[in-house]
Amino acid sequence: MRWIDELRMNFIKAEGLFRLMAINIGLFLLLSLLKLFFFLAGIHGFSADIVADWLAFPAAIVAFLKQPWSIVTYMFVHINFFHILFNMLILYWAGKLFCDMLGSRRVVIVYLMGGIWGGLLYMILFNVLPAFTGTVEMSRLIGASAGVIAVLCAIATLVPDYTIHLLFFGPVRLKYIALFLVVLYLISIPDGNAGGNISHLGGALYGYLYTRSLKNGGSPGLLPEKIFAWFTNRGKGNLRMVHKKSSRQTPDRHSRQEVIDAILDKINQSGYDSLSTEEKDILFKASGNSESES
Repeated sequence: MRWIDELRMNFIKAEGLFRLMAINIGLFLLLSLLKLFFFLAGIHGFSADIVADWLAFPAAIVAFLKQPWSIVTYMFVHINFFHILFNMLILYWAGKLFCDMLGSRRVVIVYLMGGIWGGLLYMILFNVLPAFTGTVEMSRLIGASAGVIAVLCAIATLVPDYTIHLLFFGPVRLKYIALFLVVLYLISIPDGNAGGNISHLGGALYGYLYTRSLKNGGSPGLLPEKIFAWFTNRGKGNLRMVHKKSSRQTPDRHSRQEVIDAILDKINQSGYDSLSTEEKDILFKASGNSESES
């Protein structure tokens, strides 16, 4: 069908961030329609919840070995509207900033690896800590939150003083937003959704370490990037931030971009700490240190 072909082509042409959002939203709509169908048809032996459970990440190691794909699929599954709405809103504004500075391909890497780290931390702690004894076999993990918080913490570590204008709160630096969420997830573990909060912390840790490695001149996510590049056939370039260029750029903008590229190359070779105060200031201004609505 023509509209299906159009959707497929738009998905192929879309940047990584919007592909992630499209998969999350598309799967949510599919599960919602399945739930509606089973309800109207009076089918009670099989439901959309069973499909979601098949994609969810189990805490029990034996159960995981029976559905190993769930370490990836769980981070695209939502069954609650406000759950996916909250996740997609944060993914959009944090992901857009991430893509402008580090590239569309790397937002996919950080999202996926953050989700994997979050899932593994959830599994490990549920199987080790006494607090979760007796609940392991029944526990399942779903949702994009671990990958989303990984993207947020990665960009907050890169440009911690980037300012966001929050309704009712006014201008808030990005580092304080990330720190607030991490502390909130930590202290909320005993209050319910312990598995979800633990996975959020795992994702946050990966996002932080990813950017710290980049600042220190390392190659964060090198193996995942190679794998992703192999699947997309796009090849692996040098780790560098990406700023979109317009065909109508003026010579001044070209010169400014060359300066920024030189600074980013220096980070790749010698680490973030090798930058002079002036170079750090140029990079910070290039990141778009301005207020924006959220």
